[in-house]
Amino acid sequence: MAIDTLTIYAGTYNSADDALDDYDAVHALHSELGLIDAYDAAVIAKRDDGKVKVVKKHETPTRVGGLAGGGLGLAMGLVIALFPAAAIGTGLLAGTTAGGAVLGALAGHAVAGMKRHDLKELGEQLDEGQAGLVVVAASNIESKVRHAMARADKVAEKQLKADLKELEKEAKEAES
Repeated sequence: MAIDTLTIYAGTYNSADDALDDYDAVHALHSELGLIDAYDAAVIAKRDDGKVKVVKKHETPTRVGGLAGGGLGLAMGLVIALFPAAAIGTGLLAGTTAGGAVLGALAGHAVAGMKRHDLKELGEQLDEGQAGLVVVAASNIESKVRHAMARADKVAEKQLKADLKELEKEAKEAES
């Protein structure tokens, strides 16, 4: 079993616009500067009723079995693990045949690869702001991602251990 260590960056914001600006800055590290090989990201925002919705997401373009390579959608998995209604409220389940099973696998791997205390801290931090940005990327680029998330009121970093081959296998099984 090959376990990869990834880093989760969770930023808390006063506005979705600030979170989206930092999302674009992280994306530029990948698309324009070539400093990140693969990453996943999700911007979340609180609605007027207090529920969380996914505003924008990115999964590395390399597709394997309907999922992105690299982080394999772990940013969305983490968001769904912390805020289960986000999957329903944003229609994430509607566009895929096995959407629920795939998101369940992602959420399960995100939760299983983290310490319970770290997961709780991330959820509490993201719940403090009006918006959040979750990025899952390789562990060797911390300073670049932290710098790109300059508009965040607070950024937490947590380690995530994931068996990406097992996650890919489970996702393929869920799709069939």
